[in-house]
Amino acid sequence: MSTSTPVDAARAELSGFGGDLVGPSDADYDEARALFNAMIDRRPAVIARCADADDVAATIRFAREHDLPLAIRGGGHNGAGLASVDDGVVCDLSPLKEISVDPATGTVRVGGGCVWGEVDAATTEHGLAVPAGVISTTGVAGLTLGGGHGYLTRRYGLTIDNLLAADVVLADGSRVTASADEHPDLFWGLRGGGGNFGVVTAFTFQARPVSTIVGGPTFWALEDTDVMLAAFREWLPSAPRNVMGFFAFHTVPPAPPFPEEIHLRKVCGIVWCVDASDAEAEQAMAPMLAVAEPLMHGVGRMPLKDLNGAFDGLYGPGDQWYWRGDFAREIPDEAIVANRQWNDHPPHWKSGSHIYPIDGAVADVAPDATAFAFRDAVWSQVQIGVSPDAADAEAVRDWTVGYWEALHPHSAGGAYVNFMMEEGQARVQATYGPNYDRLTRVKAAYDPDNVFRVNQNILPAA
Repeated sequence: MSTSTPVDAARAELSGFGGDLVGPSDADYDEARALFNAMIDRRPAVIARCADADDVAATIRFAREHDLPLAIRGGGHNGAGLASVDDGVVCDLSPLKEISVDPATGTVRVGGGCVWGEVDAATTEHGLAVPAGVISTTGVAGLTLGGGHGYLTRRYGLTIDNLLAADVVLADGSRVTASADEHPDLFWGLRGGGGNFGVVTAFTFQARPVSTIVGGPTFWALEDTDVMLAAFREWLPSAPRNVMGFFAFHTVPPAPPFPEEIHLRKVCGIVWCVDASDAEAEQAMAPMLAVAEPLMHGVGRMPLKDLNGAFDGLYGPGDQWYWRGDFAREIPDEAIVANRQWNDHPPHWKSGSHIYPIDGAVADVAPDATAFAFRDAVWSQVQIGVSPDAADAEAVRDWTVGYWEALHPHSAGGAYVNFMMEEGQARVQATYGPNYDRLTRVKAAYDPDNVFRVNQNILPAA
């Protein structure tokens, strides 16, 4: 009887593999398998750190030939831990770090293992930015394939609305480029359909002319939630598209740059990103600043990359995480009250919630033009249960689920796929709504055996 392990088999069979193959007995195994969310503790049989697309193709073939489940890891930031799998193969893209910027066309080519901070650093030199998220340690691949919303969304749309092409390794190991002109069905599915159709080894984006912005947080007392969020829900959708602010519930971190007198104070607030002159930004923020006296108004001019990295220290890897999300078309009074009540007793001071505006340019795109279906949603909310203490895991999960359940009756029915845990097939179908049937057909065409199933899975059409 053979005592060969899967990683032994991989080393024997993948003779031309250019990257590293890591197994459970290797000294760096625990480091290699660690995910952003420490609540997820998975033990893959093989971690294949791929040096190029050929390595990716070889890894896919190996997993298929040995009937091993396959997970794809970009930045490893996925809250549900879907960048890894027990007793299977992890195709780790982290060595794929290519970034090239063409200032003449404003296009950016980005390797599938990059995180957004690396892209920001490259584009800022040219006065450009790719519309992305709000934390720079997030992987480019996961955020993009789920749709991608953040500071530039109202003006320039979702990240997928700025995607021009993707280099993809398919389930049979073949390689294609998907764009509006090549494999258009695949390109349609990649734009919001997650990692269901193949492994993207490189993305080509259209960057936008953004250099410095006026950004940072304004905090009000949590007790001001009712008036502040009521004002925000009316004001923000009528603001110019270059004015962005997401509504946040937090506990003030007990550290600089926050004033000591408000450390650990429960607050509501707006995290601003205004692409305008100082005077125009001041004028844009004035209506919200007039509603109630803030505890802190910490805005200033900065490179966009600095704002994208502002949460990195607070929300780094190794904490216990549990999150839930929903799209919403409106924020009724009952939802405002529920937000205030649930943020009055978080399980840890790192926990909170964000309400992101996804109006403006997002709604310019037809709901069936990409896999991302909720083009008529105005808000994307996430409940964020976080604690550095593993003993808090149950409390973090219970608070997040209870908070989400209190607000879910006011939802549009689906959620941003990147804000979902493993919540079942009905939840996945609700998130894609009327686009789900077409997604199942694209899945059947490109991955009929559901090789790529460690994700928010779209089942192939029969």
